[in-house]
Amino acid sequence: MDKILIPVEGMTCGGCTSSVEKALSARDGITSATASLEGANVEVEFDSSIIIQGQIEGAIRDAGFDVPG
Repeated sequence: MDKILIPVEGMTCGGCTSSVEKALSARDGITSATASLEGANVEVEFDSSIIIQGQIEGAIRDAGFDVPG
């Protein structure tokens, strides 16, 4: 398993962090996603043979949030 910390812009409340976590947890290959409102990021544990970082960032954007960079 791989683990990454991805910055997320646009989270303003607990509902936002839940939305990010749910959007990521629904994806194949992601075993856990923990979003932090205070840190403005999400920590994702995933299987890189199933999903890559670009797809994870795309899922965050699809949920209505921004990934800088």
